[in-house]
Amino acid sequence: GEDRMLRWSVLVLCLLLPCSAQQHLEEAKRIMETTPVIDGHNDLPWQLLKRFNNQLGLPEANLTQLTGTHTNIPKLNTGHVGGQFWSAYVPCETQNKDAVKRTLEQIDVVHRMCELYPETFACVVNSTGIEEAFRNKKVASLIGVEGGHSIDSSLGVLRTFYHLGVRYMTLTHSCNTPWADNWLVDTAEESPVHHGLSSFGKTVVEEMNRLGMMVDLAHVSVDTMKMVLNISKAPVIFSHSSAYSLCPHRRNVPDDVLRMVASKEGLVMVNFYNQYVTCSDKANLSNVADHMDHVKKVAGSQSVGFGGDYDGVTGVPTGLEDVSTYPALVAELLRRNWTEQEVKAALADNLLRVFRKVEEMSLQGTAPHEEPIAFKELAGACRTSYGYSDTSGAGPAPLLPAALLLALPLLSTLLS
Repeated sequence: GEDRMLRWSVLVLCLLLPCSAQQHLEEAKRIMETTPVIDGHNDLPWQLLKRFNNQLGLPEANLTQLTGTHTNIPKLNTGHVGGQFWSAYVPCETQNKDAVKRTLEQIDVVHRMCELYPETFACVVNSTGIEEAFRNKKVASLIGVEGGHSIDSSLGVLRTFYHLGVRYMTLTHSCNTPWADNWLVDTAEESPVHHGLSSFGKTVVEEMNRLGMMVDLAHVSVDTMKMVLNISKAPVIFSHSSAYSLCPHRRNVPDDVLRMVASKEGLVMVNFYNQYVTCSDKANLSNVADHMDHVKKVAGSQSVGFGGDYDGVTGVPTGLEDVSTYPALVAELLRRNWTEQEVKAALADNLLRVFRKVEEMSLQGTAPHEEPIAFKELAGACRTSYGYSDTSGAGPAPLLPAALLLALPLLSTLLS
């Protein structure tokens, strides 16, 4: 008799479970109708540069049917993406070269996406703009500059980016800037230079606070994380980072930093890249939910967000193949007994809270920080020193006369 009862129980369970999974998915979609996901980081603009040199008019660059990427318009709609921070990213090798120009081109391509597909994208610059886009069923499109090397150590460039709609900046990418250390200094590959931020680096954070630009700590060293969390007057974000306790990769956030994030009312938007999720080539949707659970457990549900890193990574988890799959992850959170309020917080409300606080705390009526970085702290041979006093010892070495430069090739021929 007991054996038969057990078989019946198993049969009933087998019938119920698929139904339950379907119910969670339907519930996820219902929630996301009114609270769609705001994702912290998507690298579609980098794909547009690499594949089409930012020529959006090419037939193969049509975002309604773009193939070979994690992101296109139908996938965004299926995924209930209501807000996206598009990454204006240029590689570290542009540092001290053409980083500013290349970053401006990536900012421009986001603006052109909004112009070309006004029925889908609404370029917005504040929290009320995001809420309006939600109501109009558009993808609120915001810009995050990924890597402090993009401002070329210039507060003037930082302010100009703000005027062009940039609303967060990741302080470093995978290289140090002349004023901040990146995550690689916590590995055997590099040694710390600034042990966090230089004095100019602190000024950059202060100026971002003044402007109302969110400080993003993805990609920075642990010392940089802690220093910024201590000095920033406004809450900060990690736009695409996961939990170090679950995968000890230095791109992830340690528990003591998670607790600091919570005390400062900030946000960790969980990254989906396999290497940051499981520290291996393979991961699945459940592993990503584990990271969201962990951030929630250590820092609270008010500190969790989504930072997929789609189109910026090579390996994404099974079940999270592209931007259409967010509802499946939300369904998994519901299955894990996240409340509707907690889910809505992670989807959008936490980011909106942080963004509003950053806006409220901006001091745009106050004077901008004006002191430039010391000339000797800048690298790169292609710099002019206008504005810097040569008497301070900050000026560059005297250049060879132009006539001599022209004669050098001839001279080397004669000598060989």
